[in-house]
Amino acid sequence: MAPQTGPLMTLEEVNAFLLRDFPQIAPGRDFLVEAVGPLSARMRLCASEKHLRPGGTISGPSMFALADVTLYVAILAQIGPVALAVTTNLNINFLRRPAPGDLIADCRLLKLGKRLAVGEVFLHSPGDEDPVAHATGTYSIPPGRGL
Repeated sequence: MAPQTGPLMTLEEVNAFLLRDFPQIAPGRDFLVEAVGPLSARMRLCASEKHLRPGGTISGPSMFALADVTLYVAILAQIGPVALAVTTNLNINFLRRPAPGDLIADCRLLKLGKRLAVGEVFLHSPGDEDPVAHATGTYSIPPGRGL
C-alpha cells in the first residue's frame, strides 16, 4: 500500500464535520478553517469583543483555543472524521502582543502515528508573519481509525 501523500478530508468535508459534530466551534462563529493540506491546516480566529482582555488585546485563552482547534483540524484532515481524537498536551508561548483584530494559526504536523500526533502552531496577525504565539501539542488518536 502506498503511503498517504495528502489529506483524507477536503476543506469542505472538514467544515461539514465540524458543523455536524462540533457546532460550538462550527465555521462562521469564532473559528474559520481557511485551508487544509498535507500535514497542515490554517485557521482564523474571527475576533470579537468576547475575545479581548483588558487593554484591548486578544486574550490568552482565545489564542490557546485557536492553537488547539487548528491542531485538531490538521489531524482530522489527515486521518478522517475521528471525533474522539483528544488533546493530551498543549504548551503555548506568548511571544508578543497581537495587533487588534483577527488572528491566523498555521499548523504543521511533526509526527502522525497510529496512536499519537504531534504538531506545532504559529499564531500571527493577518499581514504580519512574525508570530505572536507558538504552541506545540500532542493528540491521542483512538484505535481503529482505518489507516
